[in-house]
Amino acid sequence: MAVAVYILCALTSVACAVLLISSYRKSGKTLLWWSGLCFVGLAFNNLFLLGDLVFAPEIDFSIPRNLSGALGTSLLLYGLLWKQSIKTSEEE
Repeated sequence: MAVAVYILCALTSVACAVLLISSYRKSGKTLLWWSGLCFVGLAFNNLFLLGDLVFAPEIDFSIPRNLSGALGTSLLLYGLLWKQSIKTSEEE
């Protein structure tokens, strides 16, 4: 049952990334781009988790898993704080 949950989480992250990035291509809204990149990082995080716990438990994927999650979250934070604040100050 746990393996099914890990696989579904990875597939959901990939689907969210694809949908967000394709929406960005259509609308050009930068927040969609940064959110899509965040979900790419989270998808890698889930894939490393799947590899770490299911496919290759003898290999420690904790460092790349944590780095991919932190990178994805950092990209979204960067897009939210700096890029949106620059866009808002330009509009004023």
